[in-house]
Amino acid sequence: MTMEEDHHQSKTCVVVGGRSFIGKYLVVRLLKQGNWIVRVADSAESLKLDHSESLLTRAISTGRASCSHLDLRLKTSILNAIEGSEVVFYMDDMDSCNQDFYSGYAIIVQGAKNVINACRRCNVKRLIYNSTTEVVFDNAHDICSGNETMLYSSKFKDFYSELKAQAEAYILLANDIDGLLTCVLRPSNVFGPGDKVLLPNLIEVAKSGWAKFIIGSDQTFSDFTYVENVAHAHICAETALTSHTLYVSGKVFFITNFEPTSSWKFALCMLEGLGYYRPLVKLPAVVVSSIVYLIKWMHSNMNSVDIKNVPVHNILQLMLHTRTYNCSAAERHIEYSPIVSLDDGITLTVKSFTHLAKELPCTVPEDLIEQSNIEKLLGSGEVADILLWRDEKRSFISFLGVTFLYYWFCSCERRFISSTCQFLVLIIVVLFGYAKLLPKVNGYARFLPCFEVSEMSVRSSVRTMATIWNGVGHFAKSLAEGNNWSLFFKVIVSVYLFKLLVVNHFPTSMGIGLAFSFVFFFVYEQHDVEIDGLVGVVYEITRQCILYVTSPLPMPSPSPLCINTTKSTKPKDQR
Repeated sequence: MTMEEDHHQSKTCVVVGGRSFIGKYLVVRLLKQGNWIVRVADSAESLKLDHSESLLTRAISTGRASCSHLDLRLKTSILNAIEGSEVVFYMDDMDSCNQDFYSGYAIIVQGAKNVINACRRCNVKRLIYNSTTEVVFDNAHDICSGNETMLYSSKFKDFYSELKAQAEAYILLANDIDGLLTCVLRPSNVFGPGDKVLLPNLIEVAKSGWAKFIIGSDQTFSDFTYVENVAHAHICAETALTSHTLYVSGKVFFITNFEPTSSWKFALCMLEGLGYYRPLVKLPAVVVSSIVYLIKWMHSNMNSVDIKNVPVHNILQLMLHTRTYNCSAAERHIEYSPIVSLDDGITLTVKSFTHLAKELPCTVPEDLIEQSNIEKLLGSGEVADILLWRDEKRSFISFLGVTFLYYWFCSCERRFISSTCQFLVLIIVVLFGYAKLLPKVNGYARFLPCFEVSEMSVRSSVRTMATIWNGVGHFAKSLAEGNNWSLFFKVIVSVYLFKLLVVNHFPTSMGIGLAFSFVFFFVYEQHDVEIDGLVGVVYEITRQCILYVTSPLPMPSPSPLCINTTKSTKPKDQR
């Protein structure tokens, strides 16, 4: 068979959004079947192929595939892309909306109208639209084995889901007009290599303080769909539209992996495969929801991008509600069944995201006994041994000594200078008695400890003091220039707390601090995972509050002194 005859027998299709996440897999699967001439139409600024897309590259060189730029807002652009084709697979990409409602409406809803009109003018036979299960989810109630009879949600999770519902409705209404047959697929939680939403959000949450907690209940279930199964479902739908028109045209079908699973189990399989730790502490969903919606409110008041910038919000929606779907209609009418199991899909996805795996420290033979984080922070020396109660007798004696010093200097109604003088007298008496009495009691000579300070120790102390002095100087200079509002607020809050706790209540603060140090470090070592998680959450809330407070503040103008200095440093020939 010649190449001309082969092309004549092949069907021509257009994959609108062919460079999107699902679109790429659909293009590859169509080319592997061998009986398609595939046109890839996408709004991406660059349609350059990378080295991993060798199949599409070869298909373009042999004339079995082509790539073209497409703007869904322009009717002529769509007409040029689909002219002469029999089938249109329609994907739209969330990234092209730029998180703006106006551009989202123009691309998703108006784009769907433009595609429908272009298909009718160009006598396209079949149109398959890729939607989402979010169009029936109201963000408040669980969905258990939902089927295609469910109505659209009355309150959508976000504007993207609302716009997808509108576009889906237009696609279904266009069925059987001017010979155009349409159907809609609703995949649930699509994941796989190249995913830009689900797994990246999980990893961002894993890197934050939220990684220490199981958010909500671990008994919520969801349906997940491997991306190759979604591409396979589109081809099944196209085949069914050709032969089983009555049961397929104008209909919607849920697409999943047929394996509902615990949302946390799915997330943990992904994260543990990339080296992230398993959370052990459960955090009530109400607490997390309140924190996340507080952050969302601050984002909206700051006119920032969108809550999508807070990955925990997306993961929270996944973990709080059960969302499973019945795919018997797709199995019966378009003969769809998954070609990649959920476990295999997770394995393939984890392998493709090794660049985002957690960097684990290299272990060496002498470090077989792992030190805790707090022990490393305390320097792994005598202070760490005392505060972490490695030797209970030694730690208790140290605690008694610190308590005595606190009582001597802070609790007694004496001034600091008089307390110091009396303390020095006490030391001299003890040392004199130590030198005179011990040799007679034990019967042999006992030498006093040497109270000399080496030159190296003095140099090291002076060098440390100089470093601290220079650091304070640079800090004060940065503060005086007025270029950092966040630093300014940190200093103000720190000074106020110092005045409130130390200056006004010095004895009480000192006593609490000393007692706290002997308790906190020990408790922290036993429950470091839970405490780290709480600190991470508090830090995130504080950071968002600082951003909310500082965002309306005007940017400081450069100091005249800095301008003059900059001008004076220019070479004479440039003046």
